[in-house]
Amino acid sequence: MPYFVYRITERPGAAKQLEHLATFDKFQEAKQKVRADRGALDAAAGQDVRMIFAKSEVEAQALLQRPREERVIGED
Repeated sequence: MPYFVYRITERPGAAKQLEHLATFDKFQEAKQKVRADRGALDAAAGQDVRMIFAKSEVEAQALLQRPREERVIGED
């Protein structure tokens, strides 16, 4: 399965905007792309670059649109 790299723009009250930047077969190549692109972002504008491992571009977009569950730390 390939690694997809996306630029994500989030604005309050609007859906996430996803921009496909690249697709890689190897993790290291995708990781380098993400690190390089994150350095050039304006975090105040609500942008981020994320990598996702998925079967297809459609599945990658669906996974990125899904809200993340809050992590529980220290639960007994």
